Amino acid sequence: MDEKILIVDDDDELRSNIDEILVVAGFQTRQASGASEAMKMIQADCPDLIIVDYMMPEINGMELISSVKKSHPSVKIIMITAFAAIESAVEAMKKGADDYISKPFKKDALILSVRKNLEEVRFARCIIRLNMDDTLSCISNNTRRQILMMLFRDGKMRFMDITRALGIEDHTKVNFHLKALKQNGLIEQNEDKEYLLSAGGLNVIDCLQVMSSKVSS
Repeated sequence: MDEKILIVDDDDELRSNIDEILVVAGFQTRQASGASEAMKMIQADCPDLIIVDYMMPEINGMELISSVKKSHPSVKIIMITAFAAIESAVEAMKKGADDYISKPFKKDALILSVRKNLEEVRFARCIIRLNMDDTLSCISNNTRRQILMMLFRDGKMRFMDITRALGIEDHTKVNFHLKALKQNGLIEQNEDKEYLLSAGGLNVIDCLQVMSSKVSS
C-alpha cells in the first residue's frame, strides 16, 4: 500500500505495538514520540493518515489535531483514547479527527479503522484525478466502461475479440467507442494492432473500483 501512516504517541511500547500491527498488515508507517517531532515530520513529508494518542506531554493530541487540520485539512486522523475519555475523543472529532479508538483496542478494530480512512483518501484522490470533463464524458458511456473492464481483465484484445465480447454486430459502433477511448488517452494499440489500457486507462479503472467500493459500503 502506497499510503503513509504516522503514529504519534509518547508511550514507546504502545507506539511500537501499533506500528508492528500495521506493518504486518501491509501498511507503510513512521513513528513520532510526541507532537513536536510529529509536526516536523509532517512538514517534511506529509502522511495520508495520522494515529495520535490523546494524552501526551507538552502538546496533547487535541492540539495536534487542530494544528494539522489547519495546515493539512485532507490528512485523516485517528484519535486513540482511554475508555474513560470517550467524551474527549468525541470533542476531538468535532475539531477534525476522523475516527477514534478506545484503549484497550483490538487489532482488528485498528486495522478496520485504518483501512476505512485510507479508502477515503483514495476516493478523494480519484475524484480529483477524474475531475476532467472530457474523461468523465467519455466513461459515462456504459459500452466504453465495458471495454475498459475487458481490457483490464484480459490485458490486450483484438478488434474482433472486443466486438464479439460486447455482442455488438455493428462494427462501426465499436470502432466509434474505441476511437473515443483512444482520443481521451485511455487505451492504446501495440504493433500487433491489439488494444490495451494506457496508464490513464489503468488510473480510471482504479478510480472506478474505488468508487464502486465506496458506493457499496
